Amino acid sequence: MSDLYRKGHRKLQEQFDTRRMADRLDEAIVRDRLDEEDAAFVRSLDMFFLSTVDDRGHPTCSYKAGEPGFVQVVDARTLAFPNYDGNGMYLSMGNIAATKQVGLLFIDFETQTRMRVQGEATIDANDPLMADYPEAQFIVRVTTREVFPNCPRYIHKMTRVAPSRFVPKPGCDTPVPAWKTREWVSDTLPEKDPARDPKREALEK
Repeated sequence: MSDLYRKGHRKLQEQFDTRRMADRLDEAIVRDRLDEEDAAFVRSLDMFFLSTVDDRGHPTCSYKAGEPGFVQVVDARTLAFPNYDGNGMYLSMGNIAATKQVGLLFIDFETQTRMRVQGEATIDANDPLMADYPEAQFIVRVTTREVFPNCPRYIHKMTRVAPSRFVPKPGCDTPVPAWKTREWVSDTLPEKDPARDPKREALEK
């Protein structure tokens, strides 16, 4: 048995008579590391959802994406991914810096498969993996605590149409988001923000 369930979980499990099933699932599918099948699944994807919590216990959830395989499986207990330029709020990454607690939800909408990873994360602008990611601001490393699949029955089947044109790639200038060129925000941009360069292409999506 892992340390997955807390008082609130147990209260609902008792209310709906699912404690036996919950304990069996914990014993059968929850582990602290990725196996080869898990690693292959992570490497096949180009996006995931990231949940974090701040020092007040307030959560946020964000969407992270890149080229397929942008989340690296460093070893059975460690995942790593880049942080790219965003809106400058650093809600998720600031939470990681404060509490380290993360939940990652990996979903393949075409095969209707999903997996959850929970653990502790750190950020490092000097991580040796920086060389693998053009334009990365820093690398996030996640030490896994719980890894387990989720029932796929409510996953809508969808087809991937096209990758984002904003994902950084070696050897080419990444377009800037058009919203950064708008009058209401353009005067607040960091001095080295590419959106300050009038030669850089700006795209809506």
